[in-house]
Amino acid sequence: MAEDAPAPAGPLAGIRVLDLSRVLAGPWCSQMLGDLGADVIKIEQPGQGDDTRRWGPPFLDDGSRDSAYYLCANRNKRSAAIDMARPEGQALIRKLAERADVVLENFRVGGLAKYGLDYSALKAVKPDLIYCSITGFGQTGPEKDKGGYDFLIQGMSGLMSVTGQADGEPGAGPLKVGIPISDLSTGLYAVISILAALQHRNRTGEGQHIDLALLDAQMALLANQASGWLNGGMEPRRMGNQHPTIVPYQDFACADGRVLIALGNDRQFRDLCAVLAMPELGEDPRFAVSAQRSSNRAALFALIEPAIAQWQSDALIAALEAAKLPGGRINSIPKALEHPQVKARGSVHELARDDGTPVRFIGFPGKFSASPPSYRRAPPRSGADTAAVLAEELGLDQAEIATLIAAGVIAEKL
Repeated sequence: MAEDAPAPAGPLAGIRVLDLSRVLAGPWCSQMLGDLGADVIKIEQPGQGDDTRRWGPPFLDDGSRDSAYYLCANRNKRSAAIDMARPEGQALIRKLAERADVVLENFRVGGLAKYGLDYSALKAVKPDLIYCSITGFGQTGPEKDKGGYDFLIQGMSGLMSVTGQADGEPGAGPLKVGIPISDLSTGLYAVISILAALQHRNRTGEGQHIDLALLDAQMALLANQASGWLNGGMEPRRMGNQHPTIVPYQDFACADGRVLIALGNDRQFRDLCAVLAMPELGEDPRFAVSAQRSSNRAALFALIEPAIAQWQSDALIAALEAAKLPGGRINSIPKALEHPQVKARGSVHELARDDGTPVRFIGFPGKFSASPPSYRRAPPRSGADTAAVLAEELGLDQAEIATLIAAGVIAEKL
């Protein structure tokens, strides 16, 4: 586990982000911006906080009962609990927006206009503001007013139609991916879009509105599957762990478990045939080139599956490694986290909350030679930084803060 000492300023040091988002796509984005050095202020509803704080078990055993789900997406942020339904709360958030470079929100289309916190209203007081809106379906189109959730988007986008066992196989049927991939990919696209908008502002001084939809992001991730239909007229289908075009590229049963084999070219296929003591298959015209292997996969599997089934998995993996062929095991998450390569890369980090409770997490994957990511703040309790944010950013004194607390406009730590 990597221990984090004070780190150099990240590439986004000096950038201020006002985060009005909750759940996952928006917080995933703002967490990455925070990892890269941005100062992120997370606005939460007093007395409630981000919905994901209660999405458990498991929960952190520190009295907050914050969920592990919440903890995965909210480090490197300060939490201010401000009631945006109150005019006084709206005024505070507008003042924070005036000092921000980026505002991030994931309310329904038009949902912030009634509070005076929409792009038009904030642009009037901060012309160079970058304002990123994340919704299920975007700001335009017939579905724009509908709420979007990851599971729904995975189905609507076609992703589930290519995920799962093939028709006729045991357990056949569409499946969602095991992580909320539509939310996460939208968060990634949001980071990319915000960084591009910051560069545009650097050149021109102009801010802008970014309209990001979960459906659009997931459609973009269909990649080769969509291209196969758009450019080849081939409708993608569920194929279990098989690849639609590359063969063999799947898991196979050994005598004592399953092993992944993922070959990307004809030379690797010939080398696999040598490992399996079946060199003649590498020259067989049905299998010698990639396109033919794909067309004749059933015949190929009928020949190599019995041969692979004779191997012990450790022995086969060792033989694949000796031949410099990509292969390995299907790890559980605990085993993956203990893998020597994962440990060598320093992927797992730890930060302590204000009461000393440790929070472990997987860090930002990019390794920067000059301005690395840093981990400065554990995921905050709801409202933990309300008073400090209002004092430091807006200059409110203790009496003004106490008055707002008494009026229910703001709240301190839950």
